[in-house]
Amino acid sequence: MPDSDPPLGPTELRQRALSSWDNEGGALAAALGTHADHPDLTNAELVQLRIRVIALENLMIAVLAEGSDRQLQVAREMADYISPRPGFTHHPLTVQAAGHMTDLVHRAVNFRTVQPK
Repeated sequence: MPDSDPPLGPTELRQRALSSWDNEGGALAAALGTHADHPDLTNAELVQLRIRVIALENLMIAVLAEGSDRQLQVAREMADYISPRPGFTHHPLTVQAAGHMTDLVHRAVNFRTVQPK
């Protein structure tokens, strides 16, 4: 039987993607500081995660630097969307994540203006 639901627009798709974090239990575990049956990470694993995050951030800056103005705007909107909304508690990690996303966009814009020598 064919799916008769109309396709979702970009805004609905973004909201669905962001809200999945709440549905997967990650937000609750992070808020409570619990981890279900997962051993603590070793120092070596934490170092590797840090290296990977740095690499991913730099890749995102490169991708955004070559992206369209609309893509940069969508990244800004995404950061605004995850910022605490009126009536909700300002969680420090959420505020930091939104600020970091905005910072990545600004770094990408600066990278766009650099002309090769």
